[in-house]
Amino acid sequence: MALARPSSALLSCSSSACLRRLNPLLLSAAACRRPAWAPRRVARRFSAAIASETDVFNSPEVAKSFDFTNEEKIYKWWESQGFFKPNFDRGGDPFVIPMPPPNVTGSLHMGHAMFVTLEDIMVRYFRMKGRPALWIPGTDHAGIATQLVVEKMLAAEGVKRTDMTREEFTKKVWEWKEKYGGTITNQIKRLGASCDWSRERFTLDEQLSRAVAEAFVRLHDKGLIYQGRIFFYSCPTTKECVRAHDLKQIFVAQRP
Repeated sequence: MALARPSSALLSCSSSACLRRLNPLLLSAAACRRPAWAPRRVARRFSAAIASETDVFNSPEVAKSFDFTNEEKIYKWWESQGFFKPNFDRGGDPFVIPMPPPNVTGSLHMGHAMFVTLEDIMVRYFRMKGRPALWIPGTDHAGIATQLVVEKMLAAEGVKRTDMTREEFTKKVWEWKEKYGGTITNQIKRLGASCDWSRERFTLDEQLSRAVAEAFVRLHDKGLIYQGRIFFYSCPTTKECVRAHDLKQIFVAQRP
């Protein structure tokens, strides 16, 4: 089938290269009348407005090299604008993810980066669809794992946990949490996680601890929690449970 010749109006606003690439029958009359510079002017004005509003970008032009220092500025602007705080009063089906809290046993690793990326994709997707999306951040005390890490730190200083009172050791654990909990929080922010940090939680917060104790008592009263005969590893010195991960298996000729 032969194509119609382009109109004079189309020829006046389009280059010959464009005509070779585009089918003129697909262009509307409005598109033919629109000056070629109009979209570019709108784009420049929009970029300039964004730059002046956020004070993040030095120029509407794309940077020739990546400057990672802009990430912190952009993230702080996101938080200051309340982009990560959902408005449940607007209605809509809420989408909520409680973050699997990383252990405060050290810094984050690649596994944490992976789950933060995947959950951030989900939260941002539903947020862009107009649903109130909430991502609750937090950290975990990690129980025995953190205790062993703190014990090793004290041992390096020549101090034994058994030589300390419960209150003294608990204070050391909280000092560890304050040190590495803040590091973990900063790492999560550097990953760009769109969390509502006003709702950040730690698994030993007083409110959460009361909730766990209340749930345990209710389950016990219903007979759903009871003491049974099960196999577990224990330390003969401290009389405490030990994770299999922390055991070192050795073979001996006879029992000591």
